[in-house]
Amino acid sequence: MRTSAPPRFFFPGDGHLRLGHAYFNTTLDVRYRRPDGTYDPAALKQIRHFFRSREDGREAAISLRLVELLGYIQTRYRPRQMTLISGYRSPEFNADLRAAGQNAAQASLHTEGLAADVAFAGVDLRRLWLQLREARTGGAGYYRHGNFLHIDTGRPRFWEETTSRVGENLAAGNARIFARTDFDRYASVQGAVLSLHSITTFPVYVAPQARLVGPRGTVAVRLQPLAGTGGPQGGAPEDCFAIPAYAEAYQFTVTGVAATREPRRSADPQSHFVVSTCAPRVEQTPEDIESNPIQAPAR
Repeated sequence: MRTSAPPRFFFPGDGHLRLGHAYFNTTLDVRYRRPDGTYDPAALKQIRHFFRSREDGREAAISLRLVELLGYIQTRYRPRQMTLISGYRSPEFNADLRAAGQNAAQASLHTEGLAADVAFAGVDLRRLWLQLREARTGGAGYYRHGNFLHIDTGRPRFWEETTSRVGENLAAGNARIFARTDFDRYASVQGAVLSLHSITTFPVYVAPQARLVGPRGTVAVRLQPLAGTGGPQGGAPEDCFAIPAYAEAYQFTVTGVAATREPRRSADPQSHFVVSTCAPRVEQTPEDIESNPIQAPAR
């Protein structure tokens, strides 16, 4: 008998996503996850194109976490129709929206493929927003006049149209840097990918040593840069990795986890990584950056 692999995210869909598009008058209908739990590259390519920047057509990777979250909403709450209003935004398009006085943050998660504005038919929009708020799925904004929800995979935050504070540029000076892992559930954290988001001011120096913190204690791990860094910099303390300028992604692989420390049976459901930055820290760059909760190997 064929069985499905357990989901790698805490808020997974059923592997199928169907969306209409408010501007391109097209429909996305894809099976993005296979029964064995792997993701279909051809389907993800379709999603990437469907979510393309509305005005200039530029494309970028769309977070698997966001794809699964939209699938979760579709599966769990069963709207009659989901329509994408805004997916990925190129930084240039986002800047144009801001210049035109529209409701777009400088460090919008739309520019990192982590956010979508979606209209829902066949559900009570405010009730859906409150349900997502209670579940703490990520960021969720309720726009009654526009009749849509903003959905993102950043820290759990909740707002209405009149309380969004988007004009205050709250992420300025790296005040809202956060980290996200590539998945939520791991049989081993060795090889997990950590991405940093909402970096607005450069340079940022990242220590090669990080921590996995869980109910049973703290374990030291090491980071290896994947994208968006300049490698170890001799001028920075402890030969820290440098993020010198804007890039499409800032990613690190978790390494240096001793094999003898990996689990045999149980797992911690509320562990998280802590990434440290190095001095000199520009403006509001935090000393420590926490990731989302993960289900990590028990120690």
